[in-house]
Amino acid sequence: MVQNTGGPAPYIYVSTRLRVRKAKLLAPEEYQRMLNMSLPEIIRLIGETEYQKEVDELGTSFEGIDLIEVALSWNLAKEYQRVIDLAPGALKEFTMAYLRRWDIYNVLTILRGKMQGMKEGKIKEVLIPAGSLDKVILDRVLGEESCERVADALKGWKMYPTLAAGIQEGCAAGSFAKLENDLYKQLYADLLTIARRGVKGGSQFLKFVQLEIDVKNIKTLFRMRGDGYEEDAREFFIPGSTFTPEELQQMNQMGSRNEVIDAIVGRIKSVSLLAALEELRSEKSEQEVDAELTKTQLDHMEQLSKINPFSIHPILVYLEKKKYEVFNLRAIARGKESRLAGDTIAKYLVI
Repeated sequence: MVQNTGGPAPYIYVSTRLRVRKAKLLAPEEYQRMLNMSLPEIIRLIGETEYQKEVDELGTSFEGIDLIEVALSWNLAKEYQRVIDLAPGALKEFTMAYLRRWDIYNVLTILRGKMQGMKEGKIKEVLIPAGSLDKVILDRVLGEESCERVADALKGWKMYPTLAAGIQEGCAAGSFAKLENDLYKQLYADLLTIARRGVKGGSQFLKFVQLEIDVKNIKTLFRMRGDGYEEDAREFFIPGSTFTPEELQQMNQMGSRNEVIDAIVGRIKSVSLLAALEELRSEKSEQEVDAELTKTQLDHMEQLSKINPFSIHPILVYLEKKKYEVFNLRAIARGKESRLAGDTIAKYLVI
């Protein structure tokens, strides 16, 4: 068994630091205030929070919604790097593995931007260099002229084989949905391998990965049922946790939502997830289902972090909550720019 090089003191230190950081995240009432503000007022308020440094630095080059987009991206990437620097021993490896999902986000954002003819500067505004692909690599990839050349520029990337296998089909179809699905399936397969490798703390990381797989699969299942997708959907589900893709496909063909929920609750152990599923028996929209499951996942992660305070869980809870803070601020800013009502924007927030 591989032994962890971090001792109790480093674990206590990082746990304490992250509790302080988490306490600085925006409270729910702050989002409610923003929903009643204009876009300039929101920008001013964000500039008075933990994002002040980025807003001040970028204020001479950007304005309005562009300023918010870039400031949020820069802050999130820098904060993630700070957490990596804090994490001791095996926790650093788990944290870096978790953050590889941002590589997929960035690569797909570049590919889709290229397909839509977006300018490099607009694509760069929303990139978050928090994974293994840093700013230098992303800038080089961003300079390529076509999606095929983007893929060629990523030959050194860990997930290049999966990218190479699907890039031509995606470019030809003008859609990268299948490629995105394949990349995330590969990511979770890699995370499960890392969690099961015998490193101290791997069992806690495994619980997080399997919970996330379950939540993602359940979200996908409800989304497909909402879209009336009746074809074979096994390829869209991620293996490795409670349900096999075959079992999820069978649920997709069931007649009613209650039948699906009955099939799921008979196997799920998470009390908070079970409670959320029971609430979904009412005819909530797919958007409401998605948001409810996300909130439940965060609540369950919070519980795990309290049970295991000196493990990977406090790190993952903070990383996820920080991500959703940025998600919420973007949703509010974009909603205000589009002149959406506050009640409409609120439905998209994860609070």
